[in-house]
Amino acid sequence: MKLFGAGKPDHPMAERKEAMRLLGELPAHNLKALEELAHWHESLSAAQGFKPEERAQRLAMVDEAAEPCVRKVSREYLASVRSPKGSRAQQNLIWARVHEYWRQAGQAFAQAADARPQPAILAAALRALGQQLKWQQLRYGPIDPAVWGLMNRMFALADSRGILEAKTHYLRAAMFSAASPDTRPVAEIELAERIIAELAPEFVMAAAPAAGLPYCIDLAQAMMPARTTRAPQPSASLRFFGPGTALGTLQNYSERLLAKRQIPPQLKLSTDDDPDTVLGVLRHLAAYWAPAAPERKHKRHSVQSRLTIAHGFDGVLGALGGDPDDSLNFNPRVADVNWTVDNVSAGGFGALAPQAKSEWLKVGALLAALPDGSNNWLVGTVRRVSKVSKDEIRVGVETLSRAPAVSQFAVRGTQQAAGVLLPPVAPANGDPAIALRAGVYARGENLESNVGGRQHVYMPQGVAERGDDYEIVRFKEMVKEA
Repeated sequence: MKLFGAGKPDHPMAERKEAMRLLGELPAHNLKALEELAHWHESLSAAQGFKPEERAQRLAMVDEAAEPCVRKVSREYLASVRSPKGSRAQQNLIWARVHEYWRQAGQAFAQAADARPQPAILAAALRALGQQLKWQQLRYGPIDPAVWGLMNRMFALADSRGILEAKTHYLRAAMFSAASPDTRPVAEIELAERIIAELAPEFVMAAAPAAGLPYCIDLAQAMMPARTTRAPQPSASLRFFGPGTALGTLQNYSERLLAKRQIPPQLKLSTDDDPDTVLGVLRHLAAYWAPAAPERKHKRHSVQSRLTIAHGFDGVLGALGGDPDDSLNFNPRVADVNWTVDNVSAGGFGALAPQAKSEWLKVGALLAALPDGSNNWLVGTVRRVSKVSKDEIRVGVETLSRAPAVSQFAVRGTQQAAGVLLPPVAPANGDPAIALRAGVYARGENLESNVGGRQHVYMPQGVAERGDDYEIVRFKEMVKEA
């Protein structure tokens, strides 16, 4: 029995003034501060004796103190991911700290909402859970269905009380999931989430299917949103949703960006955001939010086979024989990865990759693949990454060329650079592309190469692809007469 302070919670933040002091003395190091703030969410959630409004107030104080820390380390994480020299260990540490913060915040606010379902508490719970899902997606999953289960329950609670603010937070997460973020590079996933935040007030939801609502979710289930392919069994917990007027807004922003080469100020993006990248994300969102799902260009066929994989520009160069002038031997280290292919098409393949040897794997990565029993490497780029478990990753690869060849190209006059000639998969598709190490090619420059004893000139038609360590440029090919 408490003899003094009866009825007060036995917690360091029981008094508001003391809570403010503790939060004002957070460690200067942002990652350490986030670790401490996650602990405060956990301990506040477990402490006995708090009145519901007092607990919610303290949680809000912790969340407010975390905001600048999350913002700073998020920028550090994205800068490191974009850089070929970014530290994988530091990326892992940042990701773990931020994800754990949002996990604890989501759990704490959800528990507080169960005790006192006020609009601000429910909105905070949905925001924290949505951020947890975003950070899972920044690592391409696996997406924890339990988080969606809690999201759905929190929104159902808010919806039953007519709390409109909660709908915006929920639809932000739902429309983000519906946009197939596993097909975009990490930096574009983060950019898409920021754009979606600005468009969220235009999203719509209803309890019955209707035109313009291509997605559905069952709030009574631990499930993520899915495109409606057939009419589901009626249920009071079903919700149907879509982009609403945001689809037209995306089109409008894309047209203005193309015309003026300026990012529309309504998006409230950073001056560091590249207009071409923004345009690509706008078009991606429009394609995946359209009433009809994007169609595959080529029919898939189920197969079961194995591939040997070499990755990165140097790995691809080595797998194909390296520099023909110095007979660089293939380094086995770059091809110690084996994938299991389960479907193929004229345009690429789907495979399962081992998690243990796939830290390099992300959308946009360049690779060479050698089918079992074959002597011919193909070159492709990763288009989709989805971690399905702690052991396996599902990968979608677009085939760029089935007859790649290493060659020396004259760049900037007499300077020579090794590159990979990429004849198109289908000859009818026209001229080849050339993959070069990042930073080698100067825009608008012709390349020359000796192929089979004849001098070939390559006139640039535009950049087709960029990655951390490579650039692929489309060219018009011309053979010089002797």
